[in-house]
Amino acid sequence: MTSRVNPNCRLDDQGIEGLGRVYYNLLEPALMTEAVARGEGRLGQGGTFLVSTGAHTGRSPKDKFVVRTPSVEHSIWWDNNAPMAPDAFDRLHGDMLAHMRGRDYFVQDLFAGADPASRLDVRVVTELAWHGLFIRHLLRRPEAQELEGFTPEFTIINCPGFKADPARHGCRSQTVIALNFERKMILIGGTAYAGENKKSVFTLLNYLLPERGIMPMHCSANHALGDPDDSAIFFGLSGTGKTTLSADPSRVLIGDDEHGWSDKGIFNFEGGCYAKTINLSPKAEPEIYATTSRFGTVVENMVYDPETLELDFQDNSITDNTRCAYPLDAISNASPTSLGGHPRNVIMLTCDAYGVLPPIARLTPAQAMYHFLSGFTAKTPGTEVGVVEPIPTFSTCFGAPFMPRRPEVYGKLLADKIARHGASCWLVNTGWTGGAFGTGSRMPIAATRALLTAALDGSLNQVEFRKDANFGFEVPVSVPGVPEVLLDPRQTWADPAAYDRQAARLVQMFSDNFAQYLEAIDDDVRAAAIG
Repeated sequence: MTSRVNPNCRLDDQGIEGLGRVYYNLLEPALMTEAVARGEGRLGQGGTFLVSTGAHTGRSPKDKFVVRTPSVEHSIWWDNNAPMAPDAFDRLHGDMLAHMRGRDYFVQDLFAGADPASRLDVRVVTELAWHGLFIRHLLRRPEAQELEGFTPEFTIINCPGFKADPARHGCRSQTVIALNFERKMILIGGTAYAGENKKSVFTLLNYLLPERGIMPMHCSANHALGDPDDSAIFFGLSGTGKTTLSADPSRVLIGDDEHGWSDKGIFNFEGGCYAKTINLSPKAEPEIYATTSRFGTVVENMVYDPETLELDFQDNSITDNTRCAYPLDAISNASPTSLGGHPRNVIMLTCDAYGVLPPIARLTPAQAMYHFLSGFTAKTPGTEVGVVEPIPTFSTCFGAPFMPRRPEVYGKLLADKIARHGASCWLVNTGWTGGAFGTGSRMPIAATRALLTAALDGSLNQVEFRKDANFGFEVPVSVPGVPEVLLDPRQTWADPAAYDRQAARLVQMFSDNFAQYLEAIDDDVRAAAIG
């Protein structure tokens, strides 16, 4: 049952001793066999693995900690990352090792990063076989011969059955995610939600790569058919269309969530996708839909018929955050290398539920940094309990929960790369037009796709632009195939004065949020700021 492993780097060599059976680098069929035998879930249609994550159906950001060691004391953004004392981590580590004794564990030795020069070698030790399957999909799988010499730079130990003690371990609850950069270790306990494994690796890379001049990005990416140098990246929070708009059948998918931008170009961190399945449509997203009946796909927290095992894509009674995890090669137009050249276009997606922003705007590098640091979108009524009107969401760098460094570090890196490589930058609103949520209508997807196509093929740079009176960016006046009225949001409102009031309100929201960055940014970005 055990596959290849470096004989000089087993768990015993790392001080993890007294375990039951240890399964190193099992392949997908063996992992599924073990998971089913242990009652962790059940086989679904097509050979998928159907699983419930229990009480935790999403990440637990308030239970995530960074160990406050001397080496990171002055580089962590402590306002955004809860500290844990080194001695508390040591107690947590010792108690978790005691919990592990006599139990079986699954080890996956994997790469984070498609560029061999920039990748991180990660060992993931899991209590659940299906967690091994999940992370094997999501990270990048070494060749068998590479495993024989694999030595991890960081090790993740994930024990859902372990319950932390807040008084003893310096945490908040029985759930804990603790990152120790000095000891090169991450401990996860008290949650079976598999996404914690993936996002912990992303957080690691977000800390390590900027020191090497590499920009880590929470974005999707694609490139033109036959031309990897014609690449584009798509920043965006949940619900803005990041996955959908990058999955363009006329282009090659590099990845859907996490990438790096080095001196050579962009590269995917991952080897798979972790796609939302709520209301997934076989017509709108046929390839993602097809993975939900593909052998080895992990289907997480979905309701299904107990007899036929047919999935219910509309039922959110367990959670709105239903997901499936699968390797990139399940998508027919995915890049075999997961590499691309320097982006020619940087797209920042927002879902403006206030109906103020135009469907597309051209940004200067300073404006791009401003909107990158702002990370704006809006929650709409019905997305969460208690949301009865649009709520602005500002998640800096389009991924604040995973940013261990100050936002300005990432903003300056991005601005430098945009300026150095001459990328065109665009803000794309996939939200509302003709009024706010409840009055207006959702931006037509056909118009969004037409505008993106024009941006990516370069033709949009050739049209006439006007300066937006509210935000100062440039907005196209006329684009073939797009109704001109859509390009001027004020004209889409029945009451232009009401638009002006709503625009002033949104401008003030941006200004109030951005005040926290004014002392740490350059003059050109400060000039691009509002207020």
